[in-house]
Amino acid sequence: MPNVSIVVPAYNTLRTLPETVASLLAQTYGDLEVIVVDDGSSDGTADWVRAQTDPRLRLVRQLNRGLAGARNGGIIAARGDLIGFCDGDDLWEPEKLKQHVDLLARHPEIGVSFSASLLVDEANRSLGIIQAPRLTDLGAHDILLRNPVGNGSSPVIRAEVFREIAYRPNGQSRDWFFDETLRQSEDIECWVRIALTTAWDFGGLAEPLTRYRVVSSGLSANLDKQYATWTQMADKLRVLAPEFAQTWLPAAQAYQLRYLARRAVSLGDGRAAARLLVEAFRASRHPLVFEPRKTLITMAATALLLLGGRAVVAHVLKGRAA
Repeated sequence: MPNVSIVVPAYNTLRTLPETVASLLAQTYGDLEVIVVDDGSSDGTADWVRAQTDPRLRLVRQLNRGLAGARNGGIIAARGDLIGFCDGDDLWEPEKLKQHVDLLARHPEIGVSFSASLLVDEANRSLGIIQAPRLTDLGAHDILLRNPVGNGSSPVIRAEVFREIAYRPNGQSRDWFFDETLRQSEDIECWVRIALTTAWDFGGLAEPLTRYRVVSSGLSANLDKQYATWTQMADKLRVLAPEFAQTWLPAAQAYQLRYLARRAVSLGDGRAAARLLVEAFRASRHPLVFEPRKTLITMAATALLLLGGRAVVAHVLKGRAA
């Protein structure tokens, strides 16, 4: 049995999937399997996977259930003691898995490991932005406010963690780990639920070992949709932990809106960035008080972008920012 299972949710990502899979099979730590979950694709994903010859590559096919459902299908199929995730348009650096395995071996208290991530464009060119999260001493409120895991292609998690949080909604005959009613923000909901309901710690790696691809098409609609599903996640949290939610959700809302504003800036949509920043300040001033540098840089970059200075913005945002 492989020590690590890497789950690759794939829905019509055949254009980038070969590059993604190649980066996973090229890991310097080789005791792994790569499980491509074809989530109802219509682009020949399954045929491409079947045509590959590496025995470590496996295919799971299912009707479309969304990203959360694809991850759940991969977790159920996984045979490893550790489970990593990489979306079908993202990439892992060659040393990523080894560093995660070493971290988890040194720290048996850590259940969820993650790394910094480099944002890249459709052609895998750096956008000059690194998601550089806090790495240690993370409480549930830290997970909610700043989502140190960063994105769904960053974590490597002990399978035991998923066994602890498994649940079956009414009428379901299979376990859920990620909430399939959420079409976005399913990852942060899962991380917060782990932090609130288990004793496992979160721990990260400072090196940007994930290459997270930012796709520019449909930017404004995607940002609005992401925020709508974030609020759906927040409503669920109010039921799960009402006192915790009352204390921390306003600040978390502001951080989420600031994050979306930065995404808008990185893709050149100054109007969306400005709108999101206004909403962030209405929710809470927490990001401005506790992370003034990032907040002020976001404000400055938004202003420059609105004035037509996209080239200048690239220099302003370059470096370790998220």
